[in-house]
Amino acid sequence: MKKLYLVPLAFLFFACKNEVREKPLEGKVEREQITIVTKVPGKMAELRIQEGDFVHAGDTLAILDIPEVDAKAEQAKGALQSAEAQYNMATKGATSGQLVQLQAKVDGLKEQYEFAEKSINRLKNLLSDSLVSQQQYDETYAKYQGAKNQYLAAQAEIQEARNGARYEQQVMALGQKERALGAVAEVKVAAQEKYLIAPQDMSVETINLTVGELATAGYAIINGYINNSTYFRFTVPENRVGKLNRGSEVILHIPYLDNKEIKGRIVAMKALSSYANISTAYPDYDNQLTVFEVKVMPQDHADVSDLLTKTLVVLQIQ
Repeated sequence: MKKLYLVPLAFLFFACKNEVREKPLEGKVEREQITIVTKVPGKMAELRIQEGDFVHAGDTLAILDIPEVDAKAEQAKGALQSAEAQYNMATKGATSGQLVQLQAKVDGLKEQYEFAEKSINRLKNLLSDSLVSQQQYDETYAKYQGAKNQYLAAQAEIQEARNGARYEQQVMALGQKERALGAVAEVKVAAQEKYLIAPQDMSVETINLTVGELATAGYAIINGYINNSTYFRFTVPENRVGKLNRGSEVILHIPYLDNKEIKGRIVAMKALSSYANISTAYPDYDNQLTVFEVKVMPQDHADVSDLLTKTLVVLQIQ
């Protein structure tokens, strides 16, 4: 009598086994992340955002207090003023007062030179008539040459004062000025780093510092998600990836929103090299199989703008 019950039970078991369907592919809702870091160390002076805020590119997210930059700005300003004065002095030459003094010196030496020239001309005639000795003529001629050389030297001196310093000195002064200008520009760039600016439209996920805390160079202060960057990521073993094609349209379901249906398109498929990258609820396939990452982009970003990151998404292979 017991054998009669075993037959229908076995039939029911095998019938149910044949109706077992292949499990759907499960993945995650992902968004492209972005991190705002500091380039120079400073204390957090002001936070203008809160976690969950949506900001636009160019918005000021936070302000750092960097007193060292202000001190370096004063140093660079003083160095620039000094370099500009050196360069102007090298190119413009002597002052108006110095030029007046040099011109008076030139005029005085010119008078001496002209007088010595007249004297030597007179003695030359007297020497030819043997009215003066050769010794007296030579002494006067020496004075004449000395007056001439002093006059020529004074002319060169005033000309150099008018033209400025020699070319090499002007180039050296110009180099010092350009170096000071570079220091000022560098300080201006550093001063801009006190403002943390949103590089593009994004939603703020986490803020890692509060007002008064110190941010070192390279510290990640703000993390967020880029606007309209939502996509869906699936890990698929090679024995099932053959049913998917790059560029094909698929239907996705969001379980936590009562299986809300979303249309998407497969945009990328690549092999994964490590098990740690798998994103699925139950990796129950053979470990010897290669695992592929399948990236699906939504057809309309407005349909997925409110989806929670890292939530479950289901793709049913037909």
